[in-house]
Amino acid sequence: MITLSLKDSGALLGIIDEADLQLLMDQLEEESEADVDYYINPATIDILEENGASAQLIALLKEAVGDTDGVDVVWSED
Repeated sequence: MITLSLKDSGALLGIIDEADLQLLMDQLEEESEADVDYYINPATIDILEENGASAQLIALLKEAVGDTDGVDVVWSED
């Protein structure tokens, strides 16, 4: 099980599958192999959607970003 949370508050966003995690890893920049966080903004969501992200992942990220410029999201494997 892979959970997504807001980096700053730790608030749980939801659960994603391995395919969506792999898409995040493939499409977004990681600072190192141990990097488990990503900055998500509306443009990032558009890119992920264009590259095959699931409707569930897109909905979670849109809810997380809301009316802000963007948020840092972390993932963990439980």
